[in-house]
Amino acid sequence: QVHVVETGGGLVQPGESLRLSCIVSGSSFSLIGMGWYRQVPGRQRELVARLVSGAVTSYADFVQGRFTISRDDTKNVVYLQLNRLKPEDAGVYYCNTYPPTAAVWGQGTQVTVSS
Repeated sequence: QVHVVETGGGLVQPGESLRLSCIVSGSSFSLIGMGWYRQVPGRQRELVARLVSGAVTSYADFVQGRFTISRDDTKNVVYLQLNRLKPEDAGVYYCNTYPPTAAVWGQGTQVTVSS
């Protein structure tokens, strides 16, 4: 059973950066695809970025080259680097397997972008 803990969120101003981290336990980490997802009030949780087959990445259209997903298999950690943040990037960010597993959703980490 995979277990995740997300950290790194916070309050930043537009244009600033954050790095989110997701510590993964309970599985053969290097063998599973991982994703970062976002929940905004009033909207369904959506995929932000995914990393599969070791190094293949893809991103939601709204990312527009500003975010980077990566992983460190020696530490069982998945990262999401958020650059040039916009107010509309705010939300609770979650990591999960890709495709997502219902039992894996963690607490998420809140990202707030405001001047």
